[in-house]
Amino acid sequence: DSNSIINQKKILQKYALEHGYTNFRFYIDDGISGTTFNRPGFQEMIADVEAGIVKRVIIKDMSRFGRDYLQVGMYTEIMFPEHDVHFIAVNDGVDSNQGDNEFTPFRNIINEWYAKDTSKKIRAVMKVKGNAGEHLTTSAPYGYMKDPEDSKHWIPDREAADVVYEIGLYVMDGFGPSQIARKLRERKILTPAAYYESKGIPCNVKKQGDPYGWDNTTIAGIMDRWREYLGHTVNFKTTKKSYKSKKTIKNPESEWVIFENTHEPIWTEAIAEAVKQARQSRRRPTKMGEMGMFSGMMYCADCGSILYQCRATGFRKDQEYYICSGYRKGNQVCSTPHSIRTVILEELILQNLREIVSFARSYENRFVQMVMDMDIKERNRGLAKKRRLLSESEKRITELDMIFKR
Repeated sequence: DSNSIINQKKILQKYALEHGYTNFRFYIDDGISGTTFNRPGFQEMIADVEAGIVKRVIIKDMSRFGRDYLQVGMYTEIMFPEHDVHFIAVNDGVDSNQGDNEFTPFRNIINEWYAKDTSKKIRAVMKVKGNAGEHLTTSAPYGYMKDPEDSKHWIPDREAADVVYEIGLYVMDGFGPSQIARKLRERKILTPAAYYESKGIPCNVKKQGDPYGWDNTTIAGIMDRWREYLGHTVNFKTTKKSYKSKKTIKNPESEWVIFENTHEPIWTEAIAEAVKQARQSRRRPTKMGEMGMFSGMMYCADCGSILYQCRATGFRKDQEYYICSGYRKGNQVCSTPHSIRTVILEELILQNLREIVSFARSYENRFVQMVMDMDIKERNRGLAKKRRLLSESEKRITELDMIFKR
């Protein structure tokens, strides 16, 4: 228990014994914000109230009960009276047996204002830190650890970093998340949760029964952090709509703030690029265990949905086909199937490749010039993007200077 919890228990026990309440128990939620009522200890208490086990609820003050005045009022003014529960807030002088305390609703509103104001201040601090390039996560991602000499700096955790590096190599070899997870299970590699537990490191990773139970979700999560494993800091990837809500919402990439080369990379540029491409064109093997040649690269011209391969053990090669996934979801997404047989698709692409090769042989100089022009256009697009990032970074620096001057 924290010092705050220990002190509260002393105050409440002293009050209970002084007033002759000897049959008591504590319902404790340590380290959980009062802005939410979905707290294990609180929910256990409410269940006991509804079961008729609890007849008296004693708290230190109203802010300990909760910081949402509507919810607090629902429990203290409706639920507790309906269940004949005696409610006491020691430091606030609230005692339901002595009648209504007219100031209690205002005190509840003040408590909620305090929580809201605290949330605003924390958001402001996090925004300044994030725009200054500091890591906003409480713990480093799997493969890294906080530098013992500077907690704001990440350094590779060599044992875990080796696993992350091998995952990158598997991606370069063409394996997907499910296949990589299976390989790590076969090799008896500890999952991130099991690894942290073996090292005695506290973490927010969900523990599983099997210490080697890698799954595709864990691998995909590591792959999605390819920027961090390339040595970059990425801030503001997620947000929450309200301080009352615990639901995390993903921000669009346009709202992310990226600082390059802030810590030692685990992946090389080549590995990171391979992972990036793999996540952008996600491909899954069929139930027969094979990967379609064009999986993850074909999209419906009408609805933009991906086309996936359909095949079965009873199909001949010329019966296999690709079909619009939007059509399979329902006519509201795409009204026509947009299917194409695999053999026809392969023939069309092969014919196109032959035409390109023929053109390159006949007009070599012109072909080389066209390739160079395309490469220059691509480089110019990349340069323009970096210039925009530079302009945005300079703007943020100006904003920070203004804040610091205040």
